[in-house]
Amino acid sequence: MDIEVLGALSVREAGYSIVPTAPKPRQVLALLALHADQVVTVTALVEELWGSKPPRSARTTLQTYVLQLRELIDKALTRGEVRDCTAKDVLATVPGGYRLETREGSVDFREFERRAGAGYRAMDAEDFTAAARRLADALALWSGAALTDVQAGIRIDMEARRLEEARLSVLDQRIEADLRLGRHRELLPELTVLVNQYRMHESLYGQFMLALHRSGRRGEALDVYQRLRTTLVSELGLEPSAALSRLQRSILMARSEAPPQVPAQATAHHRRLVARTV
Repeated sequence: MDIEVLGALSVREAGYSIVPTAPKPRQVLALLALHADQVVTVTALVEELWGSKPPRSARTTLQTYVLQLRELIDKALTRGEVRDCTAKDVLATVPGGYRLETREGSVDFREFERRAGAGYRAMDAEDFTAAARRLADALALWSGAALTDVQAGIRIDMEARRLEEARLSVLDQRIEADLRLGRHRELLPELTVLVNQYRMHESLYGQFMLALHRSGRRGEALDVYQRLRTTLVSELGLEPSAALSRLQRSILMARSEAPPQVPAQATAHHRRLVARTV
């Protein structure tokens, strides 16, 4: 079974899609896919589908959705002429819940974590060429927001947010690696888009300021800082971080020769992600 969640949901068995069109069964499959080869409890599935107020028929209805998924799996197995397993082997009933078996198939978010981990290790070793390449390879697995075509309950929403945070962390480190390699001008178009998309992401703003300054556009770099400061003050009542303020003063004095220091909180976040992927 091959699973993709880094964009639209795709689950293929024997080369054939088993993704249902109906929203609720699709939601069940998405949560099972996010925990492929692991048990997803009935309680978790019910909460995903109906929140804190499930109907009395919730468990019976869930069983119906599972049967519908097994019908799709059975059709895929038949079309693919797979005879060594059944739909119940692929979508197994286990004590307390269900488990979607990949049987050594590909899972894109696990491959993303593997590539990201290799990129982080290269960053730690200061091999910025390898880091930029491996982190870019990880990001290439994304085709849009995670599970963009799935109706999300509390659990899928939480997992989608986690994946998006991981993507942003990888993106941040890939840009950092490119800056270390002197690719300032090449980064400007991408960073222009990113700071408009993530209007209060300080690390991206710092990277944009540095890329502009090192491209000989000091005034624009300072304007970027003021734009972020205005947004933070007006919307959150906060000033930019000390690290970003130091970078701004360094640019004012035209002595910015090193990348900005990542705030301690952000650094700890990256370290947690590294530990998760190794």
